[in-house]
Order: sequence, then C-alpha cells, then structure tokens
Amino acid sequence: MKLAVGFITYNETSAKYLADFLPSLRTALGFLSLDDYQIYVWDNSPADSRLNHDALENFNKQTALIDGPLIKYFTTGVNLGYGCAYNRLINEAVADCAEYFLIINPDTILEPETISELIKALDDNHNLGSVSPKIKRWDFANRTKTNIIDSVGLILKPGLRFFDLGAGEEDRNQFNQATIIGPSGAAGLFRFSALTDIAAKQRPDQKPQYFDEQFFMYKEDCDLAYRLFLAGYASRLVDTALVYHDRTAASSGTGMGKIISDRRAKDKQIRAWSFRNQHLIFVKHWKKQNFVSRLLIISYSLAFLIFSLILEQFLLKEYYYILRYRSVLTNTK
Repeated sequence: MKLAVGFITYNETSAKYLADFLPSLRTALGFLSLDDYQIYVWDNSPADSRLNHDALENFNKQTALIDGPLIKYFTTGVNLGYGCAYNRLINEAVADCAEYFLIINPDTILEPETISELIKALDDNHNLGSVSPKIKRWDFANRTKTNIIDSVGLILKPGLRFFDLGAGEEDRNQFNQATIIGPSGAAGLFRFSALTDIAAKQRPDQKPQYFDEQFFMYKEDCDLAYRLFLAGYASRLVDTALVYHDRTAASSGTGMGKIISDRRAKDKQIRAWSFRNQHLIFVKHWKKQNFVSRLLIISYSLAFLIFSLILEQFLLKEYYYILRYRSVLTNTK
C-alpha cells in the first residue's frame, strides 16, 4: 500500500469540520487507486459522544456507494492525547505495509493536488524523511481561505526553541526555498522507514513510540521532527501542496511582543501543555546540545521559572511532570 492517512477526532472540536474536511481529503486522494491508500481515524471522544462516529459512519456509507475504501475507525472512549492516538494509528498502518503516512488535522481542507505533490516529493528524493505542505489560515466561520501563512514547516532556533516558519505573515512565496526540520503537526507526509528508524521503546514488551506519548498534546511534532533531524533525515517544504487550517492556538510570529500576545489568547490548559512540553524537550535532548545551546536552555528555563512565579503561578505544578519525566528517562537508560 502506498499511503496511510491518519487523523484524530475529539467531540465537537473536530466534528464541526468533518463536512468540509472529508470531501476535500477524498478529492485529494482521487489520483490513487483504491488499493493504494487507507484512511484511519482515532476518536479521542468520551464513550457517550457519537458526534464524530456518526459523521464518519455517514461518510462511509456515501463512500461505499462509489466504491471508495471505508475509513477505519478506532476508539477506546477516553482521550489518549495526540501522540498516543497517532502511535496506535501508525501501528495499524505498519500492519498494512504502507510506504508513507500522512498526518492531517480534521480542522483543515486540502487542495486537490496536495497529496499527489507531497508523495511526488518523497518519491523523487529518498534522502527526505518528511515533507510539509504550505499551510495557510482558514477562516472557518466565514468559509474563507486566506493568504496568511499558518506554517510552512518547523524551524529550530538555538536553545531548542521551535517555531512554525512564516506564521502570521502574508504569503508572498518568500519561504519557498527555506530550510525546515520537519512539518507542523497540522499536516505532514512521513516516510514510514524513517519513522520506524527513530521509533523508541521504553520497555521491551512495549510497541514502538513514534511520538513521545509523555507529551500528550502540543510540541510532540517538534520532538518528532528533531529526532528525525538528529537521525539524518532531511525535510522540506513542498510549496505546490496547499492546505488551509483553522488553527485553535494560532501563533502570529516569533517576536517577544507577538509571543506574549499569543499567550494571552490561549486558555490555561494549552499554556500549561506548551510550558510542560517545552521543558520536556529541554530535558530529553539536553545531552545532545553544545555549550552555547546549553547556556541558552538554562537561561530560558530560569526565565520561564521567574515568569511563572510572577505572572502565571498555575504553571508551577507542571514542574512535577517535568521532574517525573526526567526520572523516567534516567531509569530507562
């Protein structure tokens, strides 16, 4: 099988998008034969919520009428988080011997040529472990595709700081030749052999973890991209592949003023996950950093501590999870 497509649903957060997302996905897959792809979905909704299940079941019925492959639906009735749910989908796709895995959010719409352009890029360059589409902002409320960049891929700055390149800027094709280390978690195509290469086991009896499940949600895409980068896998933007994304936690840039403004627009849980997981990245990849990067990590960590003490005391409880993660890493080495 050429391609596995995976996405995660959760309550109304995703259900409201499916009527737009699913037809665009099916159209973008139209160039492949029916035996060449399979769509998998993991529903993180609670057991008593059937919004996504019913929408997907209705779509499957419509697809069956035109001989399309049915979406394979999985759930446990609890929220496993982003990384754990994707790991389960990837393991399903491994069993089906897929060559590529497309990660895609259901709060997106794809242009018809998007997937074919992404696959062509990986087919043509075997040094690439992943490719990113050009993702622009989608104003879902007004059903409007904008020319504002959401992400053209992840970039890494000194001190293990990751950013969505171009976020919040008007698209003038200024990033088409830019260097990235991997795609945003909103949309990206991965070579299965690369994912298998960097998958980790915490215990011999466990299945491999492609995403680090300790991250639960936010920045797990940064960790995955960095691990692929460290393993020698390149990534690049495919500017002819377009996706439009109605991002919940939108970023408008990398300047300090913009970062502070973005934080104020996010709810506490998102800020807590982002705070925790940035520290998990610091802890996990500390030994791989040079002297300058370590100094920057120390300075960032101190700044985060002071910030949380003065302005966002609710973040202090995240240090419990950070210390526990450090202990887990130490005990598994």
